[in-house]
Amino acid sequence: MVNLVQLRRAMVAVGRRLQEQGMIVAAEGNLSVRLGGHAFLVTPAGTAKGGLRPQDLLEVDLRGRCPQGRPTSEWPMHRAIYELRPDVAAICHAHPPWATAFAVTGRSLDGTLLTETAALLPVVPVAERALPGSADVPASIAPLIPDHDAILLGSHGVVAVGGDLESAYALLETVERLAQVTLLAELAGGGRNISLEDLLAIIGRRA
Repeated sequence: MVNLVQLRRAMVAVGRRLQEQGMIVAAEGNLSVRLGGHAFLVTPAGTAKGGLRPQDLLEVDLRGRCPQGRPTSEWPMHRAIYELRPDVAAICHAHPPWATAFAVTGRSLDGTLLTETAALLPVVPVAERALPGSADVPASIAPLIPDHDAILLGSHGVVAVGGDLESAYALLETVERLAQVTLLAELAGGGRNISLEDLLAIIGRRA
């Protein structure tokens, strides 16, 4: 059974961490959690996520109906992910600067540069640029989300999913670290991808 009190507190905590880590500023970013059936808990529109209170969070249905207030304008993106990925129970969207730099230039991230991401995130693809909050955003990620747990949104930011909110947040952090190391490696002379033999060994260990 879903514990709404704990979920609300967890979402508030993640919102604060996103701001403290510099992954969002002002009213950027949004979070959501699947409550079960067609009910979801989401962050409200136009609110700084670092200052959220448990009572600020809103319950919505798949159509975005919410009598308590106005949910995040990115709800259509969240809804599309939940519909395409029944295994996903939480979504974390933010604008971490290193990863967003890749999203702005239209470059995907190669996870095989790091042993820590080689099996978890072999590639973080970049979606086509779309106007935030528009129907074009879910359309841009629809071809990618079935096979990827993290996606760069063209000129926008990053969306990460997971079996719970903590997992989705951790994946977002991992994407940001991968982007940071990738750019620093290029400045240092270029990174070296993990060999196929080592990559298969890493995948085998995770399995």
